[in-house]
Amino acid sequence: MKILLTFLVLLSFNVTATVKVSNADVVSIYDGDSFTVNIKEWPDIVGRRIPIRIYGIDTPELRGKCQAEKELARLAKQFTVQALREAEVIELKDIQRGKYFRLIADVYLDGKSLSNMILEANHARLYVGGKRESWCN
Repeated sequence: MKILLTFLVLLSFNVTATVKVSNADVVSIYDGDSFTVNIKEWPDIVGRRIPIRIYGIDTPELRGKCQAEKELARLAKQFTVQALREAEVIELKDIQRGKYFRLIADVYLDGKSLSNMILEANHARLYVGGKRESWCN
């Protein structure tokens, strides 16, 4: 019980530790900047089916406001799916608690920043909070 309480307290603050997961621990990929993992080292109540949002980027929404956004969202998701599946080591760094019970983290695949990879492929924009820019023009 003490371990569980410790994890819950840690998750209410920023966590600077690095958590490593494998592509086998990726449960699902929702869109270009969100996926779900199982973190084996954590108790199931806080480490099973945990949503992760990639820090620092915004990708188009699959349920976007226009057809162009939806098409861009599919491409962003496909990019993220392929990148996560090809990675041997997935690291979650500088973990923070976000809204919707998600963890927000810098995600590294085999030592490379996933957010930088998605940005360089033009599937995302920089985003660190506030009002998001529309993907529909």
